Amino acid sequence: MSSLVRKISIGRDYKNDAMHYAVGQEVYGNHIIHSIIESEDKFSIFIKKNSEVLPWKDFNKNMAIAVEYNLEY
Repeated sequence: MSSLVRKISIGRDYKNDAMHYAVGQEVYGNHIIHSIIESEDKFSIFIKKNSEVLPWKDFNKNMAIAVEYNLEY
């Protein structure tokens, strides 16, 4: 599973109140963000621990979201 999305930030105030999620970031008890997948109506975050990849969070595209794409091709 791969994605062009490297990081998403959720919230209207990017610098002060937004939650930031980036591929490779440690979250939720030693899990690592494995991928951020963009679909038609949402962004989904998948986390990995050991060899298991699990869905963790979904964010509706109607929310205030800033997206950073992976520029390594």
